[in-house]
Amino acid sequence: MHFIVFGAGAIGCYVGGRLAAHGHSVTLVGRAHTLQPIAAQGLRVTDLDGFDRTVPATGLRIATSLAEAAPGADSIVLLCVKSGATESAARELAAACAPGTPVVSLQNGVDNAARIAAGAPAQHVLAGMVPYNVVLRGAHVHRATAGHLQLQRDAATERLAPVLEAVGLTTVLPPDIRAVQWGKLLLNLNNPVNALSDLPLRQELLDRDYRRVLAALQSEALAVMARAGIQPARLTALAPALLPPVLRLPDWLFKRVAQRMLQIDATARSSMWDDLEAGRVTEVDALCGAVVRLAAQHGTVAPLNARMCELLSGPRLRLGGKEMRRTLGI
Repeated sequence: MHFIVFGAGAIGCYVGGRLAAHGHSVTLVGRAHTLQPIAAQGLRVTDLDGFDRTVPATGLRIATSLAEAAPGADSIVLLCVKSGATESAARELAAACAPGTPVVSLQNGVDNAARIAAGAPAQHVLAGMVPYNVVLRGAHVHRATAGHLQLQRDAATERLAPVLEAVGLTTVLPPDIRAVQWGKLLLNLNNPVNALSDLPLRQELLDRDYRRVLAALQSEALAVMARAGIQPARLTALAPALLPPVLRLPDWLFKRVAQRMLQIDATARSSMWDDLEAGRVTEVDALCGAVVRLAAQHGTVAPLNARMCELLSGPRLRLGGKEMRRTLGI
């Protein structure tokens, strides 16, 4: 297998780096300014469990377009671009890949696989879910939280899963990847809260005001999902319906009840915070926007998630917990 990581940001570099660290053939496709430090220094791959390996620059191929990566008959594309770039990525996949090439979406959101399939109908498109927070700084990529990959069950992923397992990427093939994606979206509703807080994830989650905002966003999303007949998968120690009440607990009790939730590197932040700091378009439309669209499809509204889309689409804001609650009317 030759792995082409299309969208070599934090997630792409971590997954690709783990594969390359164990001797697999990997091409990273991404922005030149992101990949330049890796091309010069190699890629250091670490995680909160103690894994620490540096892949030399000679152990990776670097490309700035899928055409330059030249996918072949043995290629598997791991699609890690931001959700806003899905349509343009699909056009590149259609042009550069042979029919039937496996394309595994490791993106946030719930509809990327369908959008890829629409734009590149000849490819074998499969959905996936990445559970962890990953930070990329220069030529160092670090997994800051725990979890396991989940991939749509298929003959292609049944061949792929043991390969990923062997390099330390624990992988599950669930019976319903759609439920998994909605379960992940529920957790990802913290991304805009974290981005607007301008705090590390752990520090933000230790503030009850921010947690109450997240709880309100999740409660609204759960009500919309229920109306649509969607049962989100359980991805944490808590069932989805229990997340909001736990988040609303007083700080002293939350620290005791949610110890596993707080097992995050002290400096980790959401990728949406990175996007805001860099002046890039965020994925809020793929997260809060997906809740708003689902609500509209089923004759209801999701005003809190809609307001979050507005807040992330304007000038850069930094909101304290109480200020964020007031802004959302919580």
